[in-house]
Amino acid sequence: RIHLMAGRVPLGTDRAAVAGKMETTFIENLRYAADLLAQEDMIGLVEPINNRITDPRYFLNSPHQAAAMLEKVGRPNLKLQLDLFHCQIMDGNLSRNLETYFPLIGHIQIAQVPGRHEPNSPGELNFPYIFELLESLGYTGYVGCEYAPKGDTLEGLGWLRSYWESRGLQHGGTSK
Repeated sequence: RIHLMAGRVPLGTDRAAVAGKMETTFIENLRYAADLLAQEDMIGLVEPINNRITDPRYFLNSPHQAAAMLEKVGRPNLKLQLDLFHCQIMDGNLSRNLETYFPLIGHIQIAQVPGRHEPNSPGELNFPYIFELLESLGYTGYVGCEYAPKGDTLEGLGWLRSYWESRGLQHGGTSK
């Protein structure tokens, strides 16, 4: 799996004025990349990144826009990389978005909103609920942790141990 970036709206340019040309170029590039990736049995991922906080100029910024692009490209080896941090900022409605776009999802990423820290840090998202929803939908892929830990790496993964223990699961049999 490889992340295929959409690019940025050029500085000083009105987004609406260049949206059509950028979409056409992105679709052409995605088709080209998908055909190359298919030769290697690889999946290409497109990720909407919020343009409210993280990157105001990033072209692809909502799951709706990404789904429309994937439909226009029409290649089975292109999927949606849904980062729940970006999705919450742009659209909210995570349960419905996960259900709606589930057939397109090739990878999930998580971070708490608004601080972009660990899932158990204070914020808007209820990760135990989200994980149960993903499980009920049949998601079997990886969940990427794309957040800025408040402490070191082990400290930053403490939430996972607590989550596993709350579910009666082992955490790999080690003390770390």
